[in-house]
Formats: sequence, structure tokens, C-alpha cells
Amino acid sequence: MRKIHLTLLLIVSLSLLQCSTSRDIFAQTIKPEVKNVILMIGDGMGVSQVYSGITANNGLYLEKSEFVGFSKTYSASNYITDSAAGGTAISTGTKTRNGAIGVDAKGNEVKTILEYAAENGLSTGVIASCAITHATPASFVAHQQNRNMQEEIAVDFLNSDITLFIGGGKKYFADRSDKSNLLDDLKEKGFQVALDMETVKNTTSGKLAGLVADEHPSTYPERGEFLPESLQAALNILDNNPEGFFLMVESSQIDWEGHDNNTAGVVNEMLDFDRTIKLAFEYADRNPGTLVVVTADHETGGMSLTGGNINTGDVKANWGTTGHTSVMVPVFSYGTGAEEFAGIYENTDIFNKLFKLYGFEE
Repeated sequence: MRKIHLTLLLIVSLSLLQCSTSRDIFAQTIKPEVKNVILMIGDGMGVSQVYSGITANNGLYLEKSEFVGFSKTYSASNYITDSAAGGTAISTGTKTRNGAIGVDAKGNEVKTILEYAAENGLSTGVIASCAITHATPASFVAHQQNRNMQEEIAVDFLNSDITLFIGGGKKYFADRSDKSNLLDDLKEKGFQVALDMETVKNTTSGKLAGLVADEHPSTYPERGEFLPESLQAALNILDNNPEGFFLMVESSQIDWEGHDNNTAGVVNEMLDFDRTIKLAFEYADRNPGTLVVVTADHETGGMSLTGGNINTGDVKANWGTTGHTSVMVPVFSYGTGAEEFAGIYENTDIFNKLFKLYGFEE
């Protein structure tokens, strides 16, 4: 009798072990299939900036994020990064020196996630509420030694395989020191050149170069619904590619209001960004295989919330600096593969995680 009991116990134990092993193997081999990525960067957006928006609006759509992490933002040359090095770390997975665009600390070009996406047959795009040649958007497309080389950055946009870009910075394409008109060159390369938002919104296929301001779009609310409307226009175009897409969207002027220590300005920019985030999350809900990541390149201003009222929307803040700070910044994620962005990691790991989820190869 005892022999029978021992035999049964052995059989049951082996069965449980086999089931457990099978589940482990299954979990290791089945990876989320990411087809579309919408990477959203709130320039200068730290935790206080986020919570100022939550307070003023009694909640943000961003709070629907499924996972939250933090990234370390220091650059290869400084404890406190600038947008060029911060953007390059996210776009290439490589730390670089402050001021550098799409190159490593020694000045060598490094391929961006957008360029990998284009090479793999995906459509690609960049949107920014500043000049499209500014540091953060440039770091996904261009390769220059200095972020101030905006005319050279404009040439990089022309020579890239990008599907669309929407922002300001028309003068770097049309009013150049070399007297060349890159708008004509863009048209020759098949781009539809849109110089106002109505034309941007009415373009639903092909390649689009949206340059809606000579330098930068206005601050919110003066610029109107530029950011959410640009995202919707981009999705209308990118959605035509069955292979998928990569899109970077920057809310650029959270940073600027932080530099000015303007609490009300930060709140305005955060609420505008949140309406844009809502569109991205809703797209992910309708389109399985879509990942939305919302993060920042750095925090600006050392913003500290010292008072407020959720019911009235009142926000009070103190500021530690008019520059950037070194603190970690939040990473919010939603959709397919969102769980990969929980935890604390280097800003370069955002690139690594996206590269892996897409299934790209070197």
C-alpha cells in the first residue's frame, strides 16, 4: 500500500513539474508583438510637472497608464543633461555629450530607432511643438556635432527616409544662409509641403513635411490645438502602412515654461500634452500591437509643489533653478509590451526596450 502511495506521489509531482516547466517555457517564448510605437516626450517634464496637471485638472488621462518606471538622465559629459544628449540617449541607446545630436561621445554617428524602423519597412514620423530642427526632434533624425547646426539638421531631414514631420522651423528650410530652398527639394523627393494646419489636417496619405511656423509655434493656448491635431493627422497617414510605424511626439514647451519658472505655463502645457496622450491611448485601444510610451528627456526648473487644491485646481510651486536638474524622470507606458517599462533604468534602455519589442536585428 505504501508503495502505491509513493508511486502516485511521484507521478503527481512529475506532472506538476512538467506543467510548471511548460508554463515557464511558454512565458519565455511568447513575446508581445509590437507593430506600432508612439513615443511621447514631455521636454522638461518631471513628477511635479505631471502632478501640477493632475491638480489643476482634477486628474489626467495619463493616469490610465498601465505601468510606470523611472529613467536616469545624466549624459556622457554632465550629471545634468541637455535635450540634445537626452534625446540622443533615448533615440539611439547611446549616452553622448551635451549638445550632440545623433552621435556618440566621440562624434561617431549612431543609428536611431526611427532609422531602424524605416530600414525594416515601417513608416516613421516626428512631431514637435517647436522648430522641428530643435534638439529633441532632431536627435531622432539627424547626426550633427552641435544642436545649434539647425540648417545642417534641416538637410538631414531632407536626406532621411522619414515619412512625415510636423512642427515649426520653416526658416531653416526656406530662408537659409546658403540661399538654397529645401522646400522645393522636399517636393522633389515626394513630400507634400504644408505651411498651415489646415493643409496638414487635409493630408491623409503619402509623405508630409508640415512646417507651420517660421521658428516655433506659440505657447499654449495661443497655438490652439496644434499638438493633438498634428498627432491625429500623423496617425491618419501612418495607419496606411500594414507593416506598422514609429512616431515620436514632443511637447516641447513644458521645458520652456520651466526655464521661466512659470507655474501656470507648465500647467497649460501639461494639459495640452494630456489631450494628445488621450488620442494616443485611444489609438492603442483600437489597434492591438500598439505601444505608447510617455517620458521626458530631463526635468526643468527644480519644480516643487508647495501647495494647492484638487477641488479648485489651485497649484502653488517653488522653483530651484532656471535650468535643468539631474533627477530621474517618469516613464509611463500603455498598450502592447507596456510591462517592459516598469522599474528604474538608464534612459538608453528606452531604445533597447523598443528595439527588442519591435524584433529588430543589428
